[in-house]
Amino acid sequence: MAAPRCLFTLGRWRRGLGVAPQSRALAALVPGISQVDNKSDFLGKRPHRRHPGIRQLPRVRLPQALADTAQLLLLENPIPNVEKQVQALTNYLWSRHVPVEPEELQRRAMHLEKKILENLDSSQTEEKLRGAVLRALRKTTYHWQELSYNEGLSLVYMAARLDGGFAAVSRAFHEIQTQIPEFQPQTLMDFGSGTGSVTWAAHSIWGQSIREYMCVDSSAAMLDLAEKLLKGGSESGEPYVPSVFFRQFLPVSPKVQFNVVVSAFSLSELPSKAERAEVVQTLWRKTSNFLILVENGTKAGHCLLMEARDLVLKGKEKSPLDPRPGFVFAPCPHELPCPQLTASEPLACSFSQAYHPIPFSWNKQPKEEKFSMVILARGSPEEANRWPRITQPVLQRPRHVHCHLCCPDGHMQHAVITARRHGSSWGDLLPVTTPSELPPAAAIDPPES
Repeated sequence: MAAPRCLFTLGRWRRGLGVAPQSRALAALVPGISQVDNKSDFLGKRPHRRHPGIRQLPRVRLPQALADTAQLLLLENPIPNVEKQVQALTNYLWSRHVPVEPEELQRRAMHLEKKILENLDSSQTEEKLRGAVLRALRKTTYHWQELSYNEGLSLVYMAARLDGGFAAVSRAFHEIQTQIPEFQPQTLMDFGSGTGSVTWAAHSIWGQSIREYMCVDSSAAMLDLAEKLLKGGSESGEPYVPSVFFRQFLPVSPKVQFNVVVSAFSLSELPSKAERAEVVQTLWRKTSNFLILVENGTKAGHCLLMEARDLVLKGKEKSPLDPRPGFVFAPCPHELPCPQLTASEPLACSFSQAYHPIPFSWNKQPKEEKFSMVILARGSPEEANRWPRITQPVLQRPRHVHCHLCCPDGHMQHAVITARRHGSSWGDLLPVTTPSELPPAAAIDPPES
């Protein structure tokens, strides 16, 4: 059965008319399906491409000082076959899966043992049976390994991920800045800080207000590299970003909170669900305003974020110091289960951010960073801002566009908008409201070309 469709005409909206003519132009709606959310007079006299649901960022460029220092460090510390190493690490990180839990491994071993016994004679020794089970497990189970970042691997990681990580985190920060421009954080903590891209991105947006950056990473080599990047490649220079502190462990005191807490591409580096849960609970306790979690835009990355999201929303805090509840600030317009995961063919909820890479010899062309994110906040959600989120690239056709939307009622919808260009893109919020009685669109078939 086809998904319910939301149709409205945008002809006059495209011409940037006033609110009243726009409202008339947008009134051609299918009854009972959707309506334009114009109760707050959000358009004013601005053209539709500047409505407050737009979350697009222009192509991101690293601060020049950061790009120059990264190139300098790689010249001063030459790495054999650096381009091949960068590509290999990029591929490895992108294809990484969640570690298999011990209980699941035990279940698989018992199943394989039973299957092998059915096909072998009873004279098989226990040792041979155990060997057969182990060989079968190795072939069918993802072998997760913890990465240990020494000086060399840290430099390869910098060359592979510094610019893309900066772009993804900048996009997440932009989500907050766009919706709450008056928010001026004073403290920020970055868990799994790596090369320090979070610090640089936050300084680019809120540099005038942040007075303390806490970077936490278990790798001493990575912390040393992040500090060199801040100081122009030297160990004694003046840091480009002031008041940055480095630690290998999280602050011990449970009373220490930060306005913004970030974990970017770090949950996937933890070896078990129990350890991830402990870290997420600790990060949430240390959050006074926003907890930002970013992972690769893959099914594995999305599942990790939904696991953390549910833990914050449904879990009970241990010794809570801040009684304010949590809610999803972005990208979800609701706190309900993710409809992307319950679809007949589960998809990753991901977004894309264009950026200019560090201009290494192999790295000249503009790129796109595909990532998943969830931003959790303390307090109560602002219902007025809960418009549907565009969760996939918008498909443009000669006289209409196709949008796949995650709606405030927790359902997915396929909207067909009858305009050549509607001004919104992948990751934006669409200013329409949808009734809660609509049935869910469990599986959305892409429109034919």
